[in-house]
Amino acid sequence: MAEINGPHDDGSEPDYRFTLANERTFLAWLRTALGLLAGGVAVHQLVPGPTALSTVLAGLCVVLAAVLAASAYPRWRQVQTAMRAGRPLPKSGMPILLTAGILAITLTAAALVVFS
Repeated sequence: MAEINGPHDDGSEPDYRFTLANERTFLAWLRTALGLLAGGVAVHQLVPGPTALSTVLAGLCVVLAAVLAASAYPRWRQVQTAMRAGRPLPKSGMPILLTAGILAITLTAAALVVFS
C-alpha cells in the first residue's frame, strides 16, 4: 500500500510567517462559510411567511457555505505543499466563485426586499 505524504512531509520548511499566513487564510475561508451558514439559517427562520425568494436566498447561502467549507482544507494543503516544494502557489477559482455567489445572494436579497 502506498504511503500518502502529508502537507508537512516533503520539501523544506518554509518561513513560519508564510505557513501562519496560509493558516489564517484557511481560517478566513471557514469563518466566511460559517457566516454564510448563519445567514442562511437566519433567513429561513426569521423571514416571515416563507416565499420562493426567501427559500432561494437561504439555499444560496447554505450551498455557498458548503462549497467554501469543502474547499478550504484542500486549498490550504495545496498551498502548504507548494511552499514546501518551492513551487509557485497554485491558482484558485474560489475568489471568483465567492464573488459570483455573493452577487447572487445580494441580488436575491434585493428582490426579496422589493417584492415583499
